[in-house]
Amino acid sequence: MKTLGKWSYLVGLVVVIVTALISYTADWLNLVLVILAVLTGLFLGDTEELTNYGVRYLTLFAVAAALNSFPFLGEYVTTITHAMLGFFGPIVLTVLLVFNYKQAMNWARSSD
Repeated sequence: MKTLGKWSYLVGLVVVIVTALISYTADWLNLVLVILAVLTGLFLGDTEELTNYGVRYLTLFAVAAALNSFPFLGEYVTTITHAMLGFFGPIVLTVLLVFNYKQAMNWARSSD
């Protein structure tokens, strides 16, 4: 299953970067990217590193906000970074939901 997670991550990342560079948007593409992100979060996400996922996402968010100050290069890099945030968001959310599910199951078992 880790192979499926790796491939969904790679395909999603390549699609995000290419579509950001050519400024292509479509509703069906957004749905496909969300499905790829959820698959990545389920099969590749490690709930023990949830804090690291959150820190990486927030760091990328801060970098994306600061990139507008670079002339010429900033436009392309900002577009790619914002697109990557849209892909990484569902990954982090999926890992968070899996973590909460595991915690609830552990608490339910310990209360028996």
